[in-house]
Amino acid sequence: MKRNHIISIKAFIVLLCFSVTAFGQTKSNYDYVTAFDPMFYQKNGNEFRSASGKPGPKYWQNAANYHIAATLNDKDREITATVKMDYTNNSPDQLDYLWLQLDQNMFKDDARGNAIIPITNSRYGAKGEKFDGGYKIKSVKIGGKDVEYLINDTRMQVYLTEVLKAEGGKTQLTIEYSYIVPKYGSDRTGILDTKYGEIFAIAQWYPRIAVYDDVLGWNTNPYTGPGEFYLEYGDIDVEITSPSNHFVVLGGELLNPEEVLTSTQLERWNEAKKSDKTVVIRSEKEVAQGSPHPSGKKNLTWKYHLKNTRDVAWASSSAFIIDGARMNLQDGKTALALSAYPQESNGNNAWERSTEYVKASIEKYSERWFNYPYPVAVNVAANVGGMEYPAIVFCGYKAKGASLWGVTDHEFGHIWFPMIVGSNERLHAWMDEGFNTFINGISTEDFNNGEYYKGKADANKSALVLTNPLLEPVMSSPSAMNERNIGILVYYKPAFGLKLLHDVILGPERFNYAFKTYINDWAYKHPTPDDFFRTMENAAGESLAWFWRGWFQNNWRLDQAVTAVHKNSEGAVITIENLEQMPMPVVMDITTKGGETSRVTIPVEIWERNKTWDYQFHTNEEVVKVQIDPDKVFPDFNPGNNRWTK
Repeated sequence: MKRNHIISIKAFIVLLCFSVTAFGQTKSNYDYVTAFDPMFYQKNGNEFRSASGKPGPKYWQNAANYHIAATLNDKDREITATVKMDYTNNSPDQLDYLWLQLDQNMFKDDARGNAIIPITNSRYGAKGEKFDGGYKIKSVKIGGKDVEYLINDTRMQVYLTEVLKAEGGKTQLTIEYSYIVPKYGSDRTGILDTKYGEIFAIAQWYPRIAVYDDVLGWNTNPYTGPGEFYLEYGDIDVEITSPSNHFVVLGGELLNPEEVLTSTQLERWNEAKKSDKTVVIRSEKEVAQGSPHPSGKKNLTWKYHLKNTRDVAWASSSAFIIDGARMNLQDGKTALALSAYPQESNGNNAWERSTEYVKASIEKYSERWFNYPYPVAVNVAANVGGMEYPAIVFCGYKAKGASLWGVTDHEFGHIWFPMIVGSNERLHAWMDEGFNTFINGISTEDFNNGEYYKGKADANKSALVLTNPLLEPVMSSPSAMNERNIGILVYYKPAFGLKLLHDVILGPERFNYAFKTYINDWAYKHPTPDDFFRTMENAAGESLAWFWRGWFQNNWRLDQAVTAVHKNSEGAVITIENLEQMPMPVVMDITTKGGETSRVTIPVEIWERNKTWDYQFHTNEEVVKVQIDPDKVFPDFNPGNNRWTK
């Protein structure tokens, strides 16, 4: 999801700078017993989740296949649909009932999510729009027979007439329903007015099975806005009936292009599949002409299919310009990059470059981390600032240049987290947003010879924001964070932590191997924070409990200081101290009177049993300057005491 939760980090730093003085900390607050407590993990590995971080030999998860037939009434903003869900219980437990997620119910007047929206400037809810929101459930059937159910807020409990057997029991649930599409739906779904028609960006649009797992059983936390989604994998077939002057894009393979595209569009569609350059499939001129579909039908049904996915989303509009190009993936595979946008988004380094961005982003992520799994990747211009779904994303229609690259790259980065690596976003948002923000930084540096890359940030300045004592810990759930802090805690701070591991603590070679191991081991599965921590430690061969504890589990601060330099017979003894609770390795540049500078790296283990460390520097010359963290890569919030000069 787009990172617009926070005020400018630069502005925040300026505010905080006034409260930090250079040598303000004189007494150490560091407790090495707490920092290096060996009892970080609270449970041992088991047959479901290994102590090494891998899925265990008896790991299981349930599965859900969907067939959805829906009709869009663009005049009334109403979607009417039937969803058939084939659910498989692979757990070792018999199930007496099912829980489903009814996310659209957040827009009902009496919803919990509505009740907790702040009065001012929240991205959640419907921005005050008054409409008849939420699902209208017409029927719920199993095996063709009505079953009892109970709806509570954004959840539905379905009572099974027969126990669903463990280890492979199956059932089919059919639900008929409808709902009114909100114009603004928590910045995740909505309707955009344009010159040539409305753009319907449709998501959270069908009842979805909740996850039953080995961690919590049924995951029934209500949808209130901040926490996103946690979903089972399966195959999804969709039929969307929409006005015939609309073009419908969906994250999946279009099964009937010859029925819904004109002959010219079909020819261009097939050309785009083979072209490394963007091909216009439906032009701005065609949109403006508004010609009726050659079939003469009032409505057309678009048929799509997506395999091994946790969700599906789509968009429909008469205003769409459509263009596309081939994406060249690993192992000789290809996929189709598509962009759908209105006239208002075309030109002046804006959405006409969208397909270029999609192609570049996905090709690089596939090369570096894990091959892109879907047949298409669709970028839709909408009144949604930025939101991700399997094979399709919604991005702000006004974005252009660096802004459009950034949001496109970010939303498609989510294909890897959480679409491939299926963590629980509602509880552990940092495991998808933070990981994604980290890989976005590498991607932006790579793109087009660094066209939008702004260079390395000053970690000392960033630390003022990232370790501000007013922040909650990263491992808080997003619903338990102040909304203004979500951008820092869910996106930037965990991303910074991974970058620190990559650049300094582990180094690129060890980090990349461990991170790719995590992705491969947990592709299409449900990892927890412990699974990530254990995988990184085992694959990299490094105990990192001190780092997880300080940076993720707590909001500890780093303040290293040079407190004294004394001459001795062998050169100089440099005294350094750890003044706050976060330990880190120490990097020092030591300059002698003759002008020679030596770089010294001291491992974090010096802080396992010390608050102060004396380092013997061997030299025949007088030491005239010592600088801790000369490259400003560590999150030391008080860099004024990092420097000693004679």
